[in-house]
Amino acid sequence: MKKVTCIQFLTVLFLGVRIELNILYMITPITRFLKNLKQLLVTFFICLYGCGGSNDSLVTDFDPLIISPSTYTVSENRTSIGSAIARVPNSSTEIIYSLSGKDEDSIHIDSSTGTMSFLSAPDYEKKDSYSVMLNVSAGNISASKEITILISNVSEPIVWVEATPESVGMSTSKLSAAFDKAFSDGSFTQAALVIKDGKLIYERYRGIAAGEESTVQNSSSFDTSTNVQDRWGSKNQSSMVTSWSTAKSFTSVLIAIAIEQGFINSLDQSASDFISEWSNDNRNQITIQDLLDMHSGLEMICANSTTDLSSCQYNRRDGDIMYFDNQLTPCINRVMATPGETYPWYTHSTYDTGYYVYSNCDSMVLGEILFRATGKSIEAYADLNLFSKIGMDAEWWQDNDSSSQLDGNYLSFCCIDATIRDFAKFGQLILNNGALDGDQIIPESYIDKIKEIPDGTPQNLKEISPGTSYGLQFWTLTPRTVSDGSSFPSPNTIYTTIGFDGQYIMMDFTNNMLVLRNSLYQAALYRSGERKYIVTDKAATSDFVASLPGGMGLGVGYNFFPQDFLNDVTNAID
Repeated sequence: MKKVTCIQFLTVLFLGVRIELNILYMITPITRFLKNLKQLLVTFFICLYGCGGSNDSLVTDFDPLIISPSTYTVSENRTSIGSAIARVPNSSTEIIYSLSGKDEDSIHIDSSTGTMSFLSAPDYEKKDSYSVMLNVSAGNISASKEITILISNVSEPIVWVEATPESVGMSTSKLSAAFDKAFSDGSFTQAALVIKDGKLIYERYRGIAAGEESTVQNSSSFDTSTNVQDRWGSKNQSSMVTSWSTAKSFTSVLIAIAIEQGFINSLDQSASDFISEWSNDNRNQITIQDLLDMHSGLEMICANSTTDLSSCQYNRRDGDIMYFDNQLTPCINRVMATPGETYPWYTHSTYDTGYYVYSNCDSMVLGEILFRATGKSIEAYADLNLFSKIGMDAEWWQDNDSSSQLDGNYLSFCCIDATIRDFAKFGQLILNNGALDGDQIIPESYIDKIKEIPDGTPQNLKEISPGTSYGLQFWTLTPRTVSDGSSFPSPNTIYTTIGFDGQYIMMDFTNNMLVLRNSLYQAALYRSGERKYIVTDKAATSDFVASLPGGMGLGVGYNFFPQDFLNDVTNAID
């Protein structure tokens, strides 16, 4: 660091002032003379103040300037806080951010970007503020600033009345036994609950079990630079879970709301009215309902190479899109499959028009239709028209394409993070036929269409999976032989969302009951601190949906079956 004494600096400055004054007085217009004189005097007094009139050294480098606010406000149950910002005189010097103080263990900060996020969602009722010291260093200079994060209370239109199972005609002991099985070591279950007749009657939470932890640690896909307990340890009702493809059902009802509000004409409207890339070829025959029902007729795309996505050359689904920064454009660029042809990605027979083919890309395009129709991202539209109406605090993942939508395409085929109680609010809304406190949030006619999906399920799905129906991004639960030897449930009686790694919102209209289950989860936000899906060779440099076991690529199954769990819960009804 270069230093000069204050006396030396002031002496040179004074001589410079005398010379400048003489020259300016002779040849400079008065206005310019006064302006330059002002600048010289300001410099003089800054130097005098900094030296204190002594012969101390004058430091010509300066400490980092922290321009972040002293206070941040975050809604409860949201993990994103914001970014710390600092400036240094030399813009090429790397700035490193860190936190210290009493609440540092609750907050993660990205050391290079300054992006801050809670490690678990805050709960206003438990803690309404957090205090940390923000530390910034650049080379051999540093600065610190105390910051406070205030947690705002969120009104919750659906507040569960907690009651005993017996109050709704169910057995506590039988429910306890059902949950014991659902939470056994090897199930990878984090959270489950039962709501009957609008009352929360049973719930349970846990972190990773001993056998599961051993499985993770011994897996070749586990990044040993991260800690198992830090990621999947203690869990409670405030801990977030993830949706995976349960998000498709949210996308569905948002389409219904957009139709009701006039942004979209009907389910029969051509998707090409919004996806203009399809308007001048045979893709203009695809309707919005075709996309919702998974029979768009478009080819399945895969990562046949490491550089691009194209028509699958083997029997695989399109989950590969998650390993690319832009997950939307390849979905739009798909071409129509040819009826009567044999394809590697459809092995049941030759492909034909109207066949059901499960496709993440079809749902991804639905999110873009919402964006182009409403001018809002799917998350912003959901916040305004769904989440806020039911008191659901949710965060929706994006891809890593900063040039698309709003700094990244929202993944309308997957990946909403919320608590299991908040996911239950969505299920309750469906169970209430789309209404809450007299407000018809989802058109009742659309709920009726969801209940009618068994009538419209394509024949090829009925042959592939007897007793299963799919439509409008909802399922009916496939019957299975359960522990007592019976087949449960009866075909097309339980409506459900389904997500990878066993994320379920099961809706029993007959018994007025919701049963939910979610697997162990951590939002792995190590790269940027934001929910922007990007995977590298290490967890510590990635942002991804780290559910267990599949989200971590453990290559093992899990001993949980929704039919067994729901059967045990149903048998608890006296």
